[in-house]
Amino acid sequence: MTKIAIVTGASRGLGRNTALSLARRGSDVIITYQSRRAQALAAVAEIESLGRKAVAIELDAGNIAGFAPFAERLRDTLRETWLRDTFDHLVNNAGHGDYALIEQTTEAQFDGLVNVHFKGVFFLTQALLPLIAHGGRIVNLSSGLTRVSYPGYGAYAAVKAAVEVLSVYMAKELGSRGITVNTVAPGAIETDFGGGAVRDNPEINQMFAAMTALGRAGLPDDIGPMIASLLSEDNRWVNAQRIEVSGGQGI
Repeated sequence: MTKIAIVTGASRGLGRNTALSLARRGSDVIITYQSRRAQALAAVAEIESLGRKAVAIELDAGNIAGFAPFAERLRDTLRETWLRDTFDHLVNNAGHGDYALIEQTTEAQFDGLVNVHFKGVFFLTQALLPLIAHGGRIVNLSSGLTRVSYPGYGAYAAVKAAVEVLSVYMAKELGSRGITVNTVAPGAIETDFGGGAVRDNPEINQMFAAMTALGRAGLPDDIGPMIASLLSEDNRWVNAQRIEVSGGQGI
């Protein structure tokens, strides 16, 4: 049976690359987007050009009150498009960058990071548990910044570290259903994340390149295919792990 994967925040960046990588491996994909509808539909069209089915559904990953309605819409979509009541893989990728020194971080910035990157991951997964097939997989996105510190990333890194701990507990509690849960922690990647700083600012790009054993910043194609591989049957025994994909950043 064809696998069905959900990738949150997949209208751009790592989420889009992951969705396309999964499609290239034969998976159908449901992507979510917050505001970039046109980009999401373009991603759907590209997935369909690979011969896979795809649907885009709007979701604000920081609005917990919207998760129950999203789950209902997802249930209807699964029945209408796939004649199924469950999906197989969940990639909690949606996120944003908001960086400031600890002494300058506002409560609004802090709450926004917690709501999207931690509270959102917790309660979205909770809302979707009845729809995840037994033997399914969950991948939560973290960051290399939970291991290598850099000024200005304190709040962001802290919520990502919380996700890493949460993933271990998810793996423990969902193991009876055969569901594996892992964390993927990318290093610095050239995307539009955080205003595109790593991609568009040569000074920042070179700074991270100098910190990395392979001598460059990462690319989306370094991450999406790895996540798709992790979700394959080849990695069915990998569980409760933090897997850093950073080219050897900060070693």
